[in-house]
Amino acid sequence: MTFAAGAHRRDRYGPPRAARRRRSAALVLAAALAGAGAGDTAWAAADPEPCRESAEVRIWTSPRSPRAGTPLRVLAVAENAPLDDLTAHGPDGSLIPADPNPRGGPPWSLDATIPYPAPGAHRVDVRRAGAGVACRTVAVGPAGARGAADDPLVWDGATEALYAAWIERLFDAPPGEDVAFRPLHEALRDPDRNFLHDHLGLGEDDAGSATALVVTPDCADLPYVLRAYFAWKLDLPVAYRPCDRGGAGAPPRCGTPVVRTRWTRGAGAREEFQRFHHALKDGVHSGNARAALAAEATDFYPVLLERDALRPGTIFADPYGHTLMIVKWVPQTADRGGLLLAVDAQPDLSVGRKRFWEGNFLFGDDTVAAGPGFKAMRPAAPRPLSNAALRDANGFVPFSLEQAAMTADAFYARMAKLINPDGLTPAAAHAETLAALVEQLEARVESVDRGEEYVHARGAPTVAMPEGAAIFETVGPWEDYATPSRDMRVLIAMNVLADLPERIVRHPELYVLDGTTPAEARATVERLHGGRAAERSITYTRSDGSPWTLTVADVLARRPALEMAYNPNDCVEIRWGAAEDSAEYAPCRRHAPAAQHARMRAYRPWFRETRRPPR
Repeated sequence: MTFAAGAHRRDRYGPPRAARRRRSAALVLAAALAGAGAGDTAWAAADPEPCRESAEVRIWTSPRSPRAGTPLRVLAVAENAPLDDLTAHGPDGSLIPADPNPRGGPPWSLDATIPYPAPGAHRVDVRRAGAGVACRTVAVGPAGARGAADDPLVWDGATEALYAAWIERLFDAPPGEDVAFRPLHEALRDPDRNFLHDHLGLGEDDAGSATALVVTPDCADLPYVLRAYFAWKLDLPVAYRPCDRGGAGAPPRCGTPVVRTRWTRGAGAREEFQRFHHALKDGVHSGNARAALAAEATDFYPVLLERDALRPGTIFADPYGHTLMIVKWVPQTADRGGLLLAVDAQPDLSVGRKRFWEGNFLFGDDTVAAGPGFKAMRPAAPRPLSNAALRDANGFVPFSLEQAAMTADAFYARMAKLINPDGLTPAAAHAETLAALVEQLEARVESVDRGEEYVHARGAPTVAMPEGAAIFETVGPWEDYATPSRDMRVLIAMNVLADLPERIVRHPELYVLDGTTPAEARATVERLHGGRAAERSITYTRSDGSPWTLTVADVLARRPALEMAYNPNDCVEIRWGAAEDSAEYAPCRRHAPAAQHARMRAYRPWFRETRRPPR
């Protein structure tokens, strides 16, 4: 189902069914004109083109009850092809500068803001290749007025497409720009990011309001909390299941879903969502995303590895309990490789954007003990849909067990082809892989620094260390400030970079070799590696507050030391693998208890072999 760059087609599970009509355009216009002036009527009567909404291109607005003088956000979403232009006219027929921002594909979107709408009927038109493809008339009431409630929405192709467009907008930024929030509500409180900011008109997202939401998910909670927030704003049903964590070679199993079908819209709405947010945080964990791929009683279901199935909002569950969420595809161009970008949340409540590569997205060959891979959230409509219902459901990404039969090597090869359909030169592939490792190391700098801040702020307390596999899954300060899972992924990332020359030989079809043999390309990359690894670097803060810079070559040489560098009770120099007799190590004054070091030595083979122990 993939298609060449520049070609567009209607995918097999879209466009969505026509959503329930909120009101006819005529009724909306009549309601608006009832309180509008003569100028409004003259514009409406003179308008030569009727304003018709579209089943294929939906125009959404926020807030729920538009009011004069309050910014009106507009978001057009399409399933079948990109959108070129969005224009808005005020009640007097005057053109309102929109400056729309295009995103995505699929779904494609355009968004714009009318900063100070006047009371009356506003017309929004969306065009493609110069032709109108959708129009909506929006009634803006007087300042302080409350509009009538919309007809209820359901989860269908239109709302799923809006959810994907909302997620992309929430975490959008140029590819090279860092995107990070701590905690998540920093993003939700930004009206330039959050299309649904203060959608209910309750000041629920106003950072300066005492009633602003506090939203603090970790990695397992993140997709649930975002989905629930979206559902709360639009009064959609949402569900989650209590699950165990699996064990003894068996994947997690989940129970009966907790389903919320309607939400309070007026007084008490914020408190209701805040309570549900806490229930989610208490009710879900890493086991929810790792349930077996073929299981029916799950919150997520596996999808095809195809570009139009892997949409913003799709999660990736790794076999060990980490969860990421797709937020953006950056297409490959003649002078730049493509990117698949995702966000994840850390135990310290930070949320950051990361690129897809093997060092971040761990896919295991064994899908018996866990269900890893890309998954979509099962729609609650009003009860969660079954796998059979999702195989050919119009408007929803289809259920597929394709990933269950894939080896890790085949999985990564498929993803490489989706991200860079035209292939990369071996030199460019090395540069991209090296850049991804540097990003991971820079993220580790921040995680280690937060551990140092915790220790220093509390007078260097000893953080209790769990035993056995629990070092990867626990709660409390160890989960927040130790880095065993992150360090395992860093070690895997080092292996991926080291394996790149051989990968070119294994999969020459993924690379642009320009007449060279795979063996010659391998030798070229091996020659490039030494120089590039010495040029790229990261800087961390030592125990005495001074900066210390390490090249990537330095970090790679310290791989054995990084197998035992995850304990926050050790000084920061130990956590970056400094040799005891070096000048770098000199400020170190803190060491983990001997009993903890003894356990770390026993667990060291897990890190050396980059394989977490079975539960």
